[in-house]
Amino acid sequence: MENQGEGDLQTRQVLLLFVLLGISPAHSEPGSFSIMEETLSGAMVGNLAKKLGLEVGELSSREAQIVSNNNKQPLQLNIHTGDLLLSEPLDREELCGSTEPCVLHFQVLMKNPLQFLQIELHIMDTNDHSPIFWEKEMVLEIPENSLVGAVFLLESAVDLDVGINAVKSYTISQNSHFHIKMRVNPDGKQYPELVMDKALDYEEQPELSFILTALDGGSPPRSGTALVRVVVVDTNDNSPEFELMFYEVKIPENSILGSLIITLSACDLDSGINGEISYSFSHASEDIQKTFDINKISGEISLKGHLDFETIESYSIIIKATDGGGLFGKSTVRIQVMDINDNSPEIIVSSIINPIPENSLETVVMIFSIRDRDSGDNGRMICSVLEDLPFMLKSSVQNYYTLETQHPLDRESTSKYNITITVTDLGTPRLKTQHNITVEVSDVNDNAPAFSQASYTMYIPENNSPALHIGTVRATDSDSGANAQLTYSLLPPHDPHLALASLVSINADNGQLFALRALDYEALQAFEFRVGAADRGSPALSSQALVRVLVLDANDNAPFVLYPLQNASAPCTELLPRAAEPGYLLTKVVAVDRDSGQNAWLSFQLLKATEPGLFGVWPHNGEVRTARLLSERDAPRHRLLLLVKDNGEPPQSASVTLHVLLVDGFSQPYLPPPEVARQPAQPDALTLYLVIALASVSSLFLFSLLLFVALRLCRRTRPASLPGGSVPEGRFPGHLLDVRGAGTLSHSYQYEVCLAGDSGAGEFKFLKPVFPNPQPQCPEKEIEETGTFHNSLGLFSDHN
Repeated sequence: MENQGEGDLQTRQVLLLFVLLGISPAHSEPGSFSIMEETLSGAMVGNLAKKLGLEVGELSSREAQIVSNNNKQPLQLNIHTGDLLLSEPLDREELCGSTEPCVLHFQVLMKNPLQFLQIELHIMDTNDHSPIFWEKEMVLEIPENSLVGAVFLLESAVDLDVGINAVKSYTISQNSHFHIKMRVNPDGKQYPELVMDKALDYEEQPELSFILTALDGGSPPRSGTALVRVVVVDTNDNSPEFELMFYEVKIPENSILGSLIITLSACDLDSGINGEISYSFSHASEDIQKTFDINKISGEISLKGHLDFETIESYSIIIKATDGGGLFGKSTVRIQVMDINDNSPEIIVSSIINPIPENSLETVVMIFSIRDRDSGDNGRMICSVLEDLPFMLKSSVQNYYTLETQHPLDRESTSKYNITITVTDLGTPRLKTQHNITVEVSDVNDNAPAFSQASYTMYIPENNSPALHIGTVRATDSDSGANAQLTYSLLPPHDPHLALASLVSINADNGQLFALRALDYEALQAFEFRVGAADRGSPALSSQALVRVLVLDANDNAPFVLYPLQNASAPCTELLPRAAEPGYLLTKVVAVDRDSGQNAWLSFQLLKATEPGLFGVWPHNGEVRTARLLSERDAPRHRLLLLVKDNGEPPQSASVTLHVLLVDGFSQPYLPPPEVARQPAQPDALTLYLVIALASVSSLFLFSLLLFVALRLCRRTRPASLPGGSVPEGRFPGHLLDVRGAGTLSHSYQYEVCLAGDSGAGEFKFLKPVFPNPQPQCPEKEIEETGTFHNSLGLFSDHN
């Protein structure tokens, strides 16, 4: 039964939450039921549906519930039949004592629609207690001169039952001197008096006795008996008399034990033993006897037990003053207990909703009631919470409160609140009670993921291995739970030609990016795309970030020599006049590297030469020049081996082989007029035209147009040396060009320039770009017996 009561209390609290949210100030008139005390558990009290004028099914659909402020719940409601059932037997005397009627108050809470109804349960008394006398033997001392009709007070019997089951009558056993007469106290209780029917004679019968029987009004009636002994005393014709017939006194409930309440005084005109007065309680209840004490000699009434205003507010005591002759007088003392603020307010929690969503507005967090067992200002209360919290109190029913949110909360700033509810009464001194609750705020998906950077730059070396981790994008979400669990994804690129799905992939859980295949810097140097991060809230929120991937160049391409060509069927031969001075530009090695940066920085080195000290190469631009004057002892043919090396790590290189033919001079028909040769500052007309033509297409080419000039070899004769290393006398072939350019060419363009082998005028055979990087060939021409020879591609650049 105790577990069941606790369960009912929890259910009652939850239902009270919904009731107080929509309850109206007006309530229905209370209904009442009655039941006999000591009725067995499970007995039917009545039908609530009929009492309220409802259909039986309405109680179930409206989720009716019985609510009680008491710790016990004696009633159960069958919402399917509407029957009120008794949970446990009730003892009216334990619940109400002598209070009549005995009424227990309950509330009926119905949710749909919300309604709050009051009902009362009247507990009917059964005759389960017999009258009892506190004194089993009463001794009355009656003077012999007492007149017929004299009345003598008897002690009353006590019956815990009330109403018709209380003491209704008294009888005495058969005798010839007395009979019983009933009287009513000021408080409405009956007590017996002994009425003399026949005068007593001390000499004839000094003592007589009989049985006093008390009967209650039950059916069948119960009874209790006491022995009454009448002692006949000699003449005593004056009874004690009190100064007042009614006394009223007030005493605080916190009075200490032994405190003097009042001193009563009665006087008797008799003398001697007949004038000696003793004081005592008459018809005192058990509560009076436990709480107060009277001095039989002095008449002082003092406090023997603790007072409690909340239990008993006042006591009515009959004081009897008896003289030595058996005569007595009586007076009534009313003791009013004064309330003291000795009870702190109480907080009774009905329901707590925890946690609450952070976007809740005016949401009920807690429902509770307050009470103070004191009265007056001591029982008036003020309920409050701290003002700096986003919560407020509302009262819809007297002493019932709801704790609600004032505005939407933000879990990201405050995830939980410690709330203290304070209830203070208005007594003196003021007493207060505090109740602490912790309200947790549940998360709502109100924050989108935020990337740690708006854009990311990542680097990946070319020729990477597949599945290489190239970087990580990170986003955070200030929400919690599923609202903070992020999923990363690649977003469609803006460039429709970028096959992003074949380049990179992303780990959806941690944002790690991986390369799917090896990248080639020469094909793709950089690309960018956007990544998204979405949480798992409902609805899901997302954000984006830009990722830029730069491909780092690797030294995976060896230098490629454009000139002189190394794949020809016969090597090209450079002509060097024996009259050349030191520093004479023999030729220029032109090479390119498809890599970039320092991987494309080229340097030139002379590895081997037929005559080591005769030639030198500039390391930065590849110009091959003479290092000294030629002599007759120098061989007519020379072979030079040059190395072209890039600046990568590790470096890559290519070798170049140059064939040099020493000549005494050029044939006279092919040399320009001497006067032209003596004016080097005036450019050749054909050269000027070609320069103008090249300038028109300079936006399409990164380097100068390479021209091959074919010279017609003449019979091997030693012409006269030209002064100052100038061109030999004679007509200069019109097909020779001086093209000045840088030491290297961009890898974006490569060209093949050759001349017709049989053209005496040196016409161009073809000039075209070559893809991808084939090596153009020059036709091989051997030196004829007549001393004539052809020269393949010649590029000249003189930075002197």
